[in-house]
Amino acid sequence: MGLGILGRGLGYTKFLAECGADLIVTDLKTKKQLITSVKALSKFKNIKFILGEHRLEDFRDRDMIIKAAGVPFDSIYINEARKNNIPIEMDVSLFAKTAPKVMIVGVTGTRGKSMTTTLIYEILKKNEKFLKRNVFIGGNLRGVATLPLLKKVKAGDIIVCELDSWQLQGFGEAKISPHISVFTTFMPDHMNYYKNSMKKYFDDKANVFKYQKKEDTLIVRPDMKKLIPKGIKSKLIVVNKKDVLGWKFNVPGEHHRENLACAVAVAKNLGIPEVKIIKAVADFKDLEGRLQLLKVYKGVKIYNDNNATTPEATIAGIEALKNDKKNIVLICGGADKKLDLTNFVKVVNKYCKAVILIPGTGTDVLLNNYKLKVPNEVGKDLKDIIKKSLGLASRGDIILFSPAFASFGMFNNEYERNDLFMKIVKKLK
Repeated sequence: MGLGILGRGLGYTKFLAECGADLIVTDLKTKKQLITSVKALSKFKNIKFILGEHRLEDFRDRDMIIKAAGVPFDSIYINEARKNNIPIEMDVSLFAKTAPKVMIVGVTGTRGKSMTTTLIYEILKKNEKFLKRNVFIGGNLRGVATLPLLKKVKAGDIIVCELDSWQLQGFGEAKISPHISVFTTFMPDHMNYYKNSMKKYFDDKANVFKYQKKEDTLIVRPDMKKLIPKGIKSKLIVVNKKDVLGWKFNVPGEHHRENLACAVAVAKNLGIPEVKIIKAVADFKDLEGRLQLLKVYKGVKIYNDNNATTPEATIAGIEALKNDKKNIVLICGGADKKLDLTNFVKVVNKYCKAVILIPGTGTDVLLNNYKLKVPNEVGKDLKDIIKKSLGLASRGDIILFSPAFASFGMFNNEYERNDLFMKIVKKLK
């Protein structure tokens, strides 16, 4: 249920087809919208496509429903499957239930999970010989499907997974949690999905530790400690960014130092010596779309922070790059996520030289309900927006592409937005 165009749905659909499963693939997107994914599966005769709609009849007489992220558990189609006693599964939790005895390191949080997941993976991967285990990466990362790893993993291997709140719904259904869990941050997001209930949002996130056992470990950033209920069975580690302040680390921002501290805590928990961890961290360059220094153009530094899709994430990016000269030209805007923008506007007014806006429902809310006190303008498209930003930036300034809103409307998803931004900037001469 939900093929998508990001590669995860394609990955596990292909895997199941190769295993000989009789598959119905249904998605509300049309064949035209999903053409790249459909073409990649065209050789399989055991797949039936129902696109542009869901049908109740397809949620009967099946052995299993694999639900894509973002599909509500109270969907009428999921309810139909439950009515017919059909198990509802998700990619990562199904892997966790069926894999041989592997160790799962799960990372969640409103912000910081991709950076933390990638750091953990890089540190562990470079120390496979020391660990005497193979290390894999999975979960909610672009183009990564976890279920196909069943073909590769052996007992004792480690899989590092980024887990969003939707993937963690699957863990909750299965009543399991990762062996080592990291919970980075918790702040408002996806309120359009959770109907403005932070409790429902946290309940899904909490599956990352809810079913841990005494021998398991939960690692949190300091602000998270107060949200963890007393009496959890697992060992709780609260990280301190001061422990890694002197380390060579190429990614700017205090928030990323805390993400680093979480990754280091995982590595130390697995017994990797600090000297080996320090070397792996020093070799880490950056992560695409997370305060990534993309280019220096005519003395202007251009940063790609595309995956900042909430006001708080963009605030963190601004604070990481700010100085007392108001030298940031911010590119932001997009689709509304029903989030409060008060603090965001305060920070923008305080530290930004100008703002060029991506059209969208969220941009309309920003302009109609809040007061930007810095020069601002809505661009026509991304090429026009970048051109306008360069026109406002002087040598020594920073252009920060950090949307603070969802991508839908102008783009199919945040990765399409990311790729187009990178393509335009890389062509600058």
